[in-house]
Amino acid sequence: MKREKVKKISIRTAKECAYIAVFVALVIAAQLVLAALPGIEVVTVLFISYSFVFGACRGGIAAVAFAFLRQLVFPFSETVLILYLVYFPLLGGLFGVLGHWVKKPLFSLWWLLPIAVACTAAFNLFDGWFTPLWYGMQGEAARAYFISSLPFMLPQLACTAVSMLFLFVPLQRAFRLIKKGL
Repeated sequence: MKREKVKKISIRTAKECAYIAVFVALVIAAQLVLAALPGIEVVTVLFISYSFVFGACRGGIAAVAFAFLRQLVFPFSETVLILYLVYFPLLGGLFGVLGHWVKKPLFSLWWLLPIAVACTAAFNLFDGWFTPLWYGMQGEAARAYFISSLPFMLPQLACTAVSMLFLFVPLQRAFRLIKKGL
């Protein structure tokens, strides 16, 4: 009896690792494909949808794996690594908890969308504060970095709003179908 339980747990753990690995590969591929288009990104809606369905813990694990593995594909940046290690697990945690409570995502989109946009704004503001701090910028240099990042935030906010509006419901439905295989 015990041996069967251990075998079942190890199979489930292996499946979960495989699901997370495939998801992280999907996110990195999507980011790589869209890297040439400034302000266009689907990483946020992918993480929101995945965490919404699979939960805060799996979303956080996927976020940490993504933050590290992304550094192998794109040029290494310690500030990006730290930003991603802070932001994406928090985003996954928030939407993982919301996914536990929300039973009808389509009818909740009207308030989930502004939360996603606010999270994107928070990420950009965090970057505007953290990066100058990390590189020791002070005064005018720090202010210039922050102000120069604001025009990049507007397309990202719009992209998050549009991608949530059109992709969130189909993605979370697809992830629900995939989750049935666990």
